Amino acid sequence: MRTHVEALAGLTPTQRAALTARSDAKGLVHLAWHLGLIGLTGTGIALQVPGWWLLMLPHGVLLVFLFTLSHECTHDTPFRSRWLNTAVGHALAPVLVLPFTWFRYFHFAHHKHTNDPERDPEITGHGRPETWRDYLIYLSGWGYWTGGARTLWINAFGQVGAPYLPARKHPAIRREARLILALYAVAALSLLASPLLLWLWVVPMLLGQPVLRAYLLAEHGLCPPVADMLENSRTTRTGRMVRALAWNMPYHAEHHAYPAVPFHALPALHAHLAGDLKSVSDGYTGFTAAYLRHLRAS
Repeated sequence: MRTHVEALAGLTPTQRAALTARSDAKGLVHLAWHLGLIGLTGTGIALQVPGWWLLMLPHGVLLVFLFTLSHECTHDTPFRSRWLNTAVGHALAPVLVLPFTWFRYFHFAHHKHTNDPERDPEITGHGRPETWRDYLIYLSGWGYWTGGARTLWINAFGQVGAPYLPARKHPAIRREARLILALYAVAALSLLASPLLLWLWVVPMLLGQPVLRAYLLAEHGLCPPVADMLENSRTTRTGRMVRALAWNMPYHAEHHAYPAVPFHALPALHAHLAGDLKSVSDGYTGFTAAYLRHLRAS
């Protein structure tokens, strides 16, 4: 099997142009589909239709999987217009507790040092869960929520000092964090008048986070710390609905091999690279079962 560098070298200029062509229309249609489903479940909750509380889990899953869109916006790939990628990324930041300017450079560092335990900021200093206790804490989203709160506070009032954050961006990172915290203060005050935000955002986000955590663990979990993106990242074979929900990011090895390819072209890139993929799982249930076998009792 070829490495990702060798495999991509086999693409012709015409193939590269087709694979990297971005589209506002395709991005906006997919965004409308995703937001439409959120609007549908959210309306049921807001109107308290019979069994409305059962809608909070699917509503939460739809909300937390906006993370995959925010992730794509860091690459400027969901839409052709750069301003649209940036605007959507910033709009999602308070929803996800994920400041976009900070996240862009955090994610770039992840791509540069994928699965390197010493330099990949996704795992530096803590790694992925290796015991049942760590796994359950990870699934709860505790690390995500506390890490997000800590990042916002440090970015807003502390010293912005991570090595992957360029100094020229420190003022923008500080402004964004302060704006998000101000929005949260307004949101907290709104709860005094109505609990609607609690049922439409807070509780669903808590309920949906374990689903996202389990999904994200498959992207690099159990993959070796090597330079080949077709080995240090996993592609998970799954159904069309999951791929749509995650903006085609189950094709994750393909995404890491060629990050300039927009979500709608990843199936085509998969067709080019399928024979060279080294970390592949047949569904998220299969990956999770394999990961659980890897865990220690304590």
